[in-house]
Amino acid sequence: MQRVLVERELTIEGPSSRPARRGGRSVTVNLGENPITWLHARGHLSDRQLAAGDRLRLDWECAQLLPGMTMRWDPVRVKGGGGGGLNPTERQLAARARFDGAVAAAGPGLSDVLWRVVCHGESLPVAEKALDWPVRSGKLVLRLALDRVAGFYRID
Repeated sequence: MQRVLVERELTIEGPSSRPARRGGRSVTVNLGENPITWLHARGHLSDRQLAAGDRLRLDWECAQLLPGMTMRWDPVRVKGGGGGGLNPTERQLAARARFDGAVAAAGPGLSDVLWRVVCHGESLPVAEKALDWPVRSGKLVLRLALDRVAGFYRID
């Protein structure tokens, strides 16, 4: 994980996306850290759960499930560049199938918080509030979901 430290303005809701104002309250934020690496670094997730979350996020990105842009920023293809013999469309479809299978393995009650925290990058308190869940319930549900996803990806 690469550290990208920046100063952000501190608001009532937490760190904002705006740079810190002179004389205002600020906080240092690591832009290279996402919610699951934050939880793992503080001992709330196991190595297996972190690996499952990273794998799910990778499949989500490879399946190109992010909102589209008007311009394609795909890297230039190099002959013999890997990919397991699949063309870009086949790799995207395979990643989508893996992502859908992993989310299905998590189950209907667990996949909501899984997607919000792992793929969308929401913090647990924000995800709990959006799902109208009790405070501090998201961590347990996320751990259960990541355990199921780890089983799907056969992570030991």
